[in-house]
Amino acid sequence: MALRLVLVLVLTLWVGCVPCRGREVAPTQLRAQCQASRYPIAVDCFWTLPPAPNSSRPTSFIATYRLGVAARGESWPCLQLTPEATSCTIPNVQMFSLVPYVLNVTAVHPRGVSSSFVPFVPEHIIKPDPPEGVRLSLLPGQRLWVQWEPPRSWPFPEIFSLKYRIRYKRHGAAHFRQVGPIEATSFTLKAVRPRAKYCIQVAAQDLTDYGESSAWSLPATPSVTLGK
Repeated sequence: MALRLVLVLVLTLWVGCVPCRGREVAPTQLRAQCQASRYPIAVDCFWTLPPAPNSSRPTSFIATYRLGVAARGESWPCLQLTPEATSCTIPNVQMFSLVPYVLNVTAVHPRGVSSSFVPFVPEHIIKPDPPEGVRLSLLPGQRLWVQWEPPRSWPFPEIFSLKYRIRYKRHGAAHFRQVGPIEATSFTLKAVRPRAKYCIQVAAQDLTDYGESSAWSLPATPSVTLGK
């Protein structure tokens, strides 16, 4: 009888612990990615992790990186503002490396510890920020002059040049038209309709086609409608 009670007690405790243990080893939802919008000065990485339910304890992160996929390679800290920050910066990027970088983010949270590894080649993750200061001027002969500036986050536009695409449409039109790519920071649209208002946006991309294009800039419209 006593032995039966002991077995029942052990089974009860084991069953009660299974869900807790399952939550600790459940697959993590920590997701990290990196982007080189400041190439070649730095690579910026960021990640997300849903907060633990019914917990007020903050989650802290340890972010490191290494050059090469070998686990024994030397690691350096990916610079964070605070341990709770969900982003970090890799400075002094080695250009045109023959081996990839590997970011390792480890989250220490109430559910336990989880990690995410992100391999990348800096040139493959180049994505400039959108161009800035898009402005329009009216010119004689039904022409519209579009001007803009490279994104301020792009450190050396004279050395690492960007190319640009322009999309525009009349207010009320269903689709955009596109122009480019061009290397200049201005363009003249010809044969625009009199008394029409236009919405115009510009996107930037590395001149050598590394990475991907930026998001479109904020739309710009002329301060006056076109005359006859």
